[in-house]
Amino acid sequence: MSTIAMRGAAAVVGVSELHYRRGEAPHGEMRMTLEAIVSACADAGISPRELDGFVSYAGGAYDGAQIGGALMVDEVRWSNMMWGGGGGPVAAAVNNAAVAIATGQAECVVVYRAMAQSDTGRLGYAKYFFGSHFLAHGVGSPAQVCALRTQRLLEHDGVPREALRALVLAAYRHAQNNPTAQGYGKPLDEQTYESSRFITEPFHLYDCSRESDGAVALVLVSAERAKTIRPDAAYVLAGAQGAPGGYTSIIENDEQYSSAGYAGSAGRPGVADRLWAAAGLGPDDVDVVQVYENFSGPAVAALIDHGLAPSGPAAGAVLTVDNLTAGTGKLPVNTSGGNIADSFVNGMGLAVEAVRQIRGTSSNPVANAKTSLFIGGPVAPVVSSMLFAHEDVL
Repeated sequence: MSTIAMRGAAAVVGVSELHYRRGEAPHGEMRMTLEAIVSACADAGISPRELDGFVSYAGGAYDGAQIGGALMVDEVRWSNMMWGGGGGPVAAAVNNAAVAIATGQAECVVVYRAMAQSDTGRLGYAKYFFGSHFLAHGVGSPAQVCALRTQRLLEHDGVPREALRALVLAAYRHAQNNPTAQGYGKPLDEQTYESSRFITEPFHLYDCSRESDGAVALVLVSAERAKTIRPDAAYVLAGAQGAPGGYTSIIENDEQYSSAGYAGSAGRPGVADRLWAAAGLGPDDVDVVQVYENFSGPAVAALIDHGLAPSGPAAGAVLTVDNLTAGTGKLPVNTSGGNIADSFVNGMGLAVEAVRQIRGTSSNPVANAKTSLFIGGPVAPVVSSMLFAHEDVL
């Protein structure tokens, strides 16, 4: 099936997000997963037994057969896991659900992710992920690998250090209007940001994402059914995933060392190019953005890769606190507070916020938002992004 046939074929009609401070989840991952899915179904006005497709990513523990059995669904027709490391394939997971619906493999698909420190620990020292050439030199965490690439972005490409700070400060500014955000009631200013300790240079404490427990779920159905369920459904306009040849954070000799993984190479289109081609739109058509920021640097690189900001020193004129803030800027980013100031359940909460912007129910709504871009985890072996849209855009 062509990418044009995929355009707007499926829509998100139900969402749910549960998150708690690190180590404070009241239940384990299985129960939280079920609670999130049941809540998302209630949000969509459907019975959980209608679910027939299940998609997750990043090695989550519970497959469709387990979840479907626990929910007593009528039939499991689609069950898969998106591989690729960390939050890179989070948007790909949502797109995979849309693919299942568009091709008739399933009719009602849920995408989910849960994290609980008591069950599985954190995504910390990643010896399963990084090769021996990293580990032999004491590099074994996502922060360290992303710091190396971010330093290249700053020194070689000339992106101003202030662009990273602006992304963080805008996230905290948004969190002050979101009562469920972990950064709520804790405004951040430039002095506090700059005086915070380095985690791994150039990342200060506040450049790093939260650690949270919780579970998130999104329910998708066909466009035809979505129109009967809710008038504010978020349609999947386009999605893309992958990585250009020679690029992966597993190795250290990439041609595009400061890219976040979405840009093309050697004259070939990249993930971002394929996203825009499938959507029939471009960066200038985006009303609001949710970008996965495990750390601020890769998020800035992802915005550049998608054409939302120029590379080099000119990035500083676009990536300012005011321009990244809903209500004042042309490029509102991470309007719930994002992974940095709201919560981190492997980035899935950003997808929920992307849907809320289409619905107009965000705590920091962008006026008349018709398109909502969701960018998955940058600097991962596989990256992905997705464009949600209101029915008016179809």
